[in-house]
Amino acid sequence: MKDATVSAGLACSFLQFAVDNGASRGTLLARSQLTEAALEDQDARVSMLAYQSLIHAAVDLTGDQAIAVRFSVETRIEKISIVGLIVHSSRSMPDAMTQLNRYAKLVVEVDVMAAGERFSVEPANEQIWIVDNRPNPNDFPTLGEMAFGRFIGEFRRHFPEMEFALAVELTHPAPPYAATLAEILRVPVSFGCRRNAMQIAPQALHVEFDEPNAYVFGLFAERADALLAELERNPTLRSRIEAYLIKHLHRGEVTMETVAAELAMSRQTLYRRLRDENVTFAEIHDELRQQMALDYLGAKKASVNETAYLVGFSEASAFVRAFRRWTGMTPLDFRSEL
Repeated sequence: MKDATVSAGLACSFLQFAVDNGASRGTLLARSQLTEAALEDQDARVSMLAYQSLIHAAVDLTGDQAIAVRFSVETRIEKISIVGLIVHSSRSMPDAMTQLNRYAKLVVEVDVMAAGERFSVEPANEQIWIVDNRPNPNDFPTLGEMAFGRFIGEFRRHFPEMEFALAVELTHPAPPYAATLAEILRVPVSFGCRRNAMQIAPQALHVEFDEPNAYVFGLFAERADALLAELERNPTLRSRIEAYLIKHLHRGEVTMETVAAELAMSRQTLYRRLRDENVTFAEIHDELRQQMALDYLGAKKASVNETAYLVGFSEASAFVRAFRRWTGMTPLDFRSEL
């Protein structure tokens, strides 16, 4: 699929949550390469890469490794996205799951949505499980943790006396904050499992919500359908280029001709279409290198030399010069301030 995106409303809400928990708004925006203007419209889109960088920056700045899951449990989805309004206008838990699968990509796009449902309800040995069907969940394990946190937080808020989640299984290895995760979700959490899934109490499937307003539901659904159509119709050329560059930056200099051929167009056509989006190939390439370098170094995932290689510099000295141009400091100075 095209380069994945998330709703600006989700990114904006997480940004504010991190600020409320002690992070600098300006630093969060700089580290994620997001702008206030990009977050003004709740229904606009921002890249998944920027959202990941935002989460990593929030972890660094707050010292809370579980802040993303805490956010998903403590915030209300109806204040973040039209999807939340639709889910809360549904008749029942099964109906809400149907609507969630239909519109979930308006909040977070993942690969599975090109072929099937993000979430399925599966019985097994007299148990009921909600399964997250992302094909490569360990690529961004935080998404799985947040998804189940969102389910648990919403149900806990609306039905505080009713048992809901019983256990969570995750495919990725146990993170350093595993115990904190279990405390936040209030259920046992297992790691290194064969799938991402959450066991729920069977009676949760039979919960009837408050009397739905069919007229309001129809208005929400009409708006969401329009947003879905726009999302599927209008992937930006920039997002397609970024998706390619992310996979190939480490090979060194990627040329405009190479990318044009990958996108089945001439160099001149690529140039003209980028001009229509008010951006150049060189700007996309440079800004992506900057964003990924800040992410690697900020999250302390790689050394300076390793980061230089990962973002396509053959010599560390050239990377240091570029980093100083981007940030006004050296990579080592940047890491020492974290």
